[in-house]
Amino acid sequence: MASKRKVSNPLALAVMALLYERSMHPYEMVSTMRERGKHESVRLRYSSLYSVVEALVREGLISARETVREGRRPERTVYELTEAGRVEFLGWLRELLSVPAKEYTQFAAGLTFLPALPPEEAAVLLDERVRRLEEEIEEMRARLDGVMEQGLSRLFLIESEHELILREAELRWVRELVREISDGTLGGMAEWEGFHADRDAEDTRKEESGV
Repeated sequence: MASKRKVSNPLALAVMALLYERSMHPYEMVSTMRERGKHESVRLRYSSLYSVVEALVREGLISARETVREGRRPERTVYELTEAGRVEFLGWLRELLSVPAKEYTQFAAGLTFLPALPPEEAAVLLDERVRRLEEEIEEMRARLDGVMEQGLSRLFLIESEHELILREAELRWVRELVREISDGTLGGMAEWEGFHADRDAEDTRKEESGV
């Protein structure tokens, strides 16, 4: 069972992970995440980052270590991970890696109510998803290859690999689903088609009767 975290925003995990390596100020956190491509897996905005930093300070998970100034740049506060933050970070990370969690996606919600659409329309829409997935996967592969060519080690790209693998698996599954709907071999097709045939007949009756 997942533990309740004091600050559960994924960006908070990223901040604690960076401070686990070394103390740094928010601007350096952003630069490091971008260099490693972490902004692709964690939503990264300055406003959100500062809100997360404030929340972590408030919970005693990180603390201000010093204020530095580089040249004419404004003063920047350098933060460090507290002992409580170290315990929280490592516990959270271990849980994420070892305990499967149910993730509710928008696509899963759409699939739940798929029978509300006629089979023919559902197949067309899913086929459009196939096309979009193919484009997305091609872009993800190119981006991943490009980052690796720049010298970033695979260790810092495994979450991108994971996302790519999930997308490729989804593509294969949706392609097969489209095929089964199109050729009528999907289990439950008779009920699905019957439901919409009845709906069409009812709509026709209402039109003819002027209801």
